[in-house]
Amino acid sequence: MKRLQAASLITAIKTPYDANGDICLTTYDALIEQQIAAGVDGIIVGGTTGEGQLLSWEEHIILIAHCVHRFSDRLIIVGNTGSNNTREAIKATENGFAVGMDASLQINPYYGRTSFAGVAEHFQRVLTIGPAFIYNVPGRTGQDLTPEIIEPLAKHKNFIGVKECAGNDRIAYYEQQGIPCWSGNDDECFDGKHKFGSHGVISVTSNIVPGLMRQLMDSNVPEVNDRLQSLMKWLFCEPNPIAINTALMMTGAVAKNFRLPYKALTQAQREEGAKLLQAIDQKDLVGDTVTVLADNDFNYCA
Repeated sequence: MKRLQAASLITAIKTPYDANGDICLTTYDALIEQQIAAGVDGIIVGGTTGEGQLLSWEEHIILIAHCVHRFSDRLIIVGNTGSNNTREAIKATENGFAVGMDASLQINPYYGRTSFAGVAEHFQRVLTIGPAFIYNVPGRTGQDLTPEIIEPLAKHKNFIGVKECAGNDRIAYYEQQGIPCWSGNDDECFDGKHKFGSHGVISVTSNIVPGLMRQLMDSNVPEVNDRLQSLMKWLFCEPNPIAINTALMMTGAVAKNFRLPYKALTQAQREEGAKLLQAIDQKDLVGDTVTVLADNDFNYCA
């Protein structure tokens, strides 16, 4: 548990595809190696950024097992095995731990929402299986995990902490209660760490600039944070992971293959992003170049 709670930079790693829309493990491994080289502490496998919502559970568990086999000696491996279906979350989490993941990421039931009592019971069931981060992202679930839910869960032996998207005031409150928090908002994570006492960040932006995100967590240097704000804003100009996918294609880090329903950013959005990426030292970027690309460069797979 101490090792998990000491991780200050965890990347919600992108899942790359080949031309048929199947997972490309060669590219996946190359992306993760660059995360390791930049000093990232761990990865979320199949999170929102890694398009767990577009993966079958078989693909999901295979990907977790692959990461455990290849990288568990150098990274914390967190499997996104949460679901809005408690039975499904239990099975996926049991399978994730069976293949060796260090922890799970658990979300409250979304779309088919339940009562606070149901949410609490849902989390109790998955926490019994092994160490878990609880993910609060009201913008996606439609339900805020308030302190009345989190504080009782924090007493569970397998509770690691909260990936919190409700802002730094909430993070500060929890941290004052001894409840570990990781920012779920990249643009707030610097202040979250250095002003509000968070344990760190679970990041999208670290997919493309892992070394700079490492600096944000390790050093209280506002200039780096200020320099990255425009990039972070651009990376969320459309629902995540559309922009980070497009960015990694623009830098040549991954092949230009999307799984639908995600599609590339527009030409105008890509031109804006290219200027932001070109302003960053090439050595700090994942990928070898920055190209705007044309609309017909992208391949869309169902």
